[in-house]
Amino acid sequence: MTPLPGRSDAALVSVVVTTRDVERTLEACLRSIRAQDHQPLELLVVDNSSTDRTGEIAAHLADVVLTGGPERSAQRNLGVATARGEWLLWIDADMLLAPDVVSSALAAADRAGAAAVSIPETTVGPGFWTACRALERSCYLDDPSLFNPRLLRRELLTAMGGFDEAMAGPEDADLRLRLAQQGVVVAHASGVIDHDEGRLTLRDVLRKRIYYGSSLPTFAANNPGAVRRQAMATVRAFVRHRRRLAGDPAHAVGLLGLRALEAAGYAVGAARVARARRR
Repeated sequence: MTPLPGRSDAALVSVVVTTRDVERTLEACLRSIRAQDHQPLELLVVDNSSTDRTGEIAAHLADVVLTGGPERSAQRNLGVATARGEWLLWIDADMLLAPDVVSSALAAADRAGAAAVSIPETTVGPGFWTACRALERSCYLDDPSLFNPRLLRRELLTAMGGFDEAMAGPEDADLRLRLAQQGVVVAHASGVIDHDEGRLTLRDVLRKRIYYGSSLPTFAANNPGAVRRQAMATVRAFVRHRRRLAGDPAHAVGLLGLRALEAAGYAVGAARVARARRR
């Protein structure tokens, strides 16, 4: 189909993928980007000094490979500064894109006259705890407010100063809230991103949430009340899908335990930062 003048389906889209020692998932991720039914598309990988085959895989499949850090927000900002596209899409290296993710996101932007688009995510991978996470994500799919934008007009993201480099974990939610404060229209796409979380373990989940929790004081200070609102939205999603949860009681109980562990991890991470600031 010939693109209509001025419409987004003719626009160059730059996809920024941040990496660090992700050889297990990176090739499939990059190939899913290359398989998008939207063209033109630019693929950038921003690597944080990987020691495995990440750099080799990126060099083979990406248009641009950069080195940056120390955290994901800084890597993304470097990708934004280098990208040439009218639109920017950022994903993690353990994500797999359905072939229509980019095109459906652009179509959603056009329909809504939006400058930002959120994209639904599902969880894939083996093991009990990964299945619990998959059940959790399935409860969010009908609530666009629980998904952070992943596609943005590059000029808008640049004007907003990019991602807050003081955060590692909540930076996507922070960007969503800043967009809302500015009255930016956010559309919701129909294409799906599969998050390949591998075989989740409680140790890995706790470690990651403690790490993310170190950014919670900054996030909460910049967005008063946001943590509570997010928690309540999550609870409402579980209530809304109580029949789905009741139909899979083993994983539903595991999901509740997983959420409790995550809350504890966030609290530990935030407490460590608070103690460090008092010293």
